[in-house]
Amino acid sequence: MHRYAAALLPLCLPAGAVSAEPAAAPAAVTVTRAAAMPSSMGDAAYFTGKVAVDARFQRLVPARVGGAIVSFAPGARTAWHTHPLGQTLIVTQGQGWVQHWQGPLQALAVGDVAWIPPGVKHWHGATATSAMQHVAIAEAQDGTAVTWLEQVADDSYPRQGAQ
Repeated sequence: MHRYAAALLPLCLPAGAVSAEPAAAPAAVTVTRAAAMPSSMGDAAYFTGKVAVDARFQRLVPARVGGAIVSFAPGARTAWHTHPLGQTLIVTQGQGWVQHWQGPLQALAVGDVAWIPPGVKHWHGATATSAMQHVAIAEAQDGTAVTWLEQVADDSYPRQGAQ
């Protein structure tokens, strides 16, 4: 893992990689400047194509929520995965897709919000012809926010634009 691994969105780490150790909570509001949070490339074990992960809001135990701004180049996508407490995606740029296992491909556009229920196997990413950016939010259960599974097969990834 890269230097960013400790702060990276639990969505982008292997199961159990987030520390469950309690940490002292700051006594005041904390502002972290954007320049102090550089983008990191999505790990090829969990993503196909060019993906940038800006892990903007990671919190220490006892908080369970974490999130990132994830930017997908055209054709880029996550591997299949699940979240123990579900996931919310808020599309901020471009067009993309989300699909649950054996379910229909669903188009995503700016302003759309997708809710993936707990334990539902799914993937999400850009269309083949448009980049997409979304805010991804998930909660950890027992220190785990994601379970990564197999890559989305190239022959099952749609090659036309959003439908």
